[in-house]
Amino acid sequence: MTASTVQVYPVIWNEDRVLLIDQNRLPTEYVLVEISRYEDMAVAIRTMIVRGAPAIGVAAAYGLYLGARDVQTQERDEFFAQLESIAQQLRQTRPTAVNLFWAISRMMRTAYESLGTVDEIKEILLNTAKRINAEDLQTCQAIGTHGLEALPQTPEKLTILTHCNAGALATAGYGTSLSVVRTAWHSGRLKRVYADETRPRLQGAKLTAWECVQEGIPVTLITDSMAAHCMKLGLIDAVIVGADRIASNGDTANKIGTYSLAIAAKAHNLPFFVAAPLSTVDFKLSDGSQIPIEERDPAEIYKIGETVICAAGTEFYNPAFDVTPAELITAILTEYGAVKPQELKDFQAKQIS
Repeated sequence: MTASTVQVYPVIWNEDRVLLIDQNRLPTEYVLVEISRYEDMAVAIRTMIVRGAPAIGVAAAYGLYLGARDVQTQERDEFFAQLESIAQQLRQTRPTAVNLFWAISRMMRTAYESLGTVDEIKEILLNTAKRINAEDLQTCQAIGTHGLEALPQTPEKLTILTHCNAGALATAGYGTSLSVVRTAWHSGRLKRVYADETRPRLQGAKLTAWECVQEGIPVTLITDSMAAHCMKLGLIDAVIVGADRIASNGDTANKIGTYSLAIAAKAHNLPFFVAAPLSTVDFKLSDGSQIPIEERDPAEIYKIGETVICAAGTEFYNPAFDVTPAELITAILTEYGAVKPQELKDFQAKQIS
């Protein structure tokens, strides 16, 4: 498909199945994957066909419905026993992204609260998944509006650095950090985006740059190790990243490399923002030390494509995320506005649960 015809909605309900943009095939190929079984949705989440915490949550919600749809019994107790098994298999796909657990929890609670028949519960689950999808899109647009207000107020257009991909592909369709970028661009306040390539899976190079190109947003790709140098040269006005899980004190887990970016921003007196919906905050966790960090296949770092890039006998460590301490975060850009990390707990009651 050409850029002008691509619609960046990574999770789409289509009559009786889910369509996912295969993010492993971008930017060279735009391919839609059809998902009609929860087992296939679990594989899609685990293998990063769909990725990004909010998008994973939406996909998991639909996945739970797909599993429920195939349960044959009309007995409530047996239905819920099978539904719990399906939910647990989906929970095990990605341990760090809290939106996955939040969405499944909301779906399960909605099912348990229903007094209807099994068939009625299935219909309720589908409607709830659609609602989660629609709400995330609205939430991302609100994040963009509030994020624009939080950006440095200067007469010159801004240059924003981002890491990994927290755009439309990572959400229901508008993005978190890229929601702010999009809003700034359409408001005439953005000059350029600098996108970290984001080793080892290169989401910045493959996904963020691709999204910017689709909308004609000027984007410059850099390696992760170039970020501090660009800051020193005065090329960056602000840093905005997404989040996979935020502890109640504001400590934030995001793609590996985010922590060092925050340190560099602090050293250069640049604002460092985290853009995320309130559903990404795990209020059960007091600080970031309690966030589970997923470790992925070491092949991601010792191979590029099919080419091995290191000597035989080398050992590997491949954490997918790191945790940025709250004191390095200027503000968390949510659908309710820019929130100081220490003020997060004041918003706990607003979290949709």
